[in-house]
Amino acid sequence: MLVYSLAAIGFNVVIGYLGQLAFANAAFFGIGAYAAGLSMAHLGLPYPLALVAAAVVGGLAGALVGLPALRVRGYYLAIVTLAFGELMRWVYVHADGITYGASGFNVPQVSLFGRGLNETGKYYVFLLVVLLGLGATRGLVKSRVGRAFVAVRNSEAAAASTGVAVLRTKVVAFAWSGLIVGLAGGLYALLNGRVSPDTFGLSQMLMHFAIVMIGGLGSLAGSIIGAVLLTGAPELLRNFPGLEEIVFSLLLMAVLFLMPRGIGGLIADRIPGARERLYQE
Repeated sequence: MLVYSLAAIGFNVVIGYLGQLAFANAAFFGIGAYAAGLSMAHLGLPYPLALVAAAVVGGLAGALVGLPALRVRGYYLAIVTLAFGELMRWVYVHADGITYGASGFNVPQVSLFGRGLNETGKYYVFLLVVLLGLGATRGLVKSRVGRAFVAVRNSEAAAASTGVAVLRTKVVAFAWSGLIVGLAGGLYALLNGRVSPDTFGLSQMLMHFAIVMIGGLGSLAGSIIGAVLLTGAPELLRNFPGLEEIVFSLLLMAVLFLMPRGIGGLIADRIPGARERLYQE
């Protein structure tokens, strides 16, 4: 739940606040997981530094992917970013001297201050990282930079006429999205204990997308709500094989039909004062 909350927060920066139809989130997630896992396996970095590596490499990948957004948009951008995700999976499989190929690799035992982390320790590490990521992203979207994101989403021409540097704003948004989603990927590497290419394909992208759509575009709190629903439901249904996919599909369809703006949008419409807390518009 915590990992997907952070991934959805990062994804929401581009698709919600910036309004770009870009689906490189699974690629950023995988890049972060590989950066963290490989820096521990090959370089022997401690886990905190491996997380830093995941965030930095994810941010750089985000800035790189943001460059096509300067020239293409809409469905064309969606196709370009999806292609980037498939390109990264090809790299994971064929650069086997570094990435261990199609079989993947086990993440080394994680320790902090010379002591191994049990499940409780992992939970608190995850919680701390997610809170830091949430706080930093909230500060960003409430700042002048975040207002520029929303201005570009509403109208690039109008934003440019008011002095917003549209091209730079797009690259910054993609870079921040890559940083946060990459950081979530680093957490995933610790949670799963293993990193392999098949984890970071279309199903991973759709999971992030569903979380954001259910929670609400442009709502950080909605990202967390969506993650709780979509990761909590399978836990409740683990003893009923086959029901997970059915409930997942029905939940997504129900929200999209009954609450087009997501749960965050419903709360913002029904509770006075909630809009200012849930959204930056």
